[in-house]
Amino acid sequence: MRSTVVRLRSLLVAAIGLAAILCAVPAHAAILVEIEKSTQTMYVTVNGVTRHQWPVSTGRGRFGTPSGTFRPQRLERRWFSRRYYNSPMPYSVFFHKGYAIHGTGEIHRLGGPASHGCVRLHPRNAAALFSLVQWHGPGRTRIAIYH
Repeated sequence: MRSTVVRLRSLLVAAIGLAAILCAVPAHAAILVEIEKSTQTMYVTVNGVTRHQWPVSTGRGRFGTPSGTFRPQRLERRWFSRRYYNSPMPYSVFFHKGYAIHGTGEIHRLGGPASHGCVRLHPRNAAALFSLVQWHGPGRTRIAIYH
């Protein structure tokens, strides 16, 4: 009986030690993507540290980009807009209905409203964001869009 109690106590101590080790290893960092429509700027924060600041193009005129807080709904490395002339939308991170953050070939228009509501990025930056969201997971990513 005593040896069983000692073994159980040893197992309990080992389990507590393992739990402490697992709790000390951080889970994948949370990603916060903040888009300020007033400055046409995106900030990407990983685990509380701002890692990127990029110019974007949001919706122009009556084609506004929705404001609010969203989670990625779908990721598409290669996508073409069925609604707007089969326009390429590389590295798309869809966040609300048909709206996405994606790369654009019109990099000269970044920094000012130019899209039909999506958030456009330089293709290199869109690829970096896409990889971050893919790596850390859509469930650990939040997209906040401000006026």
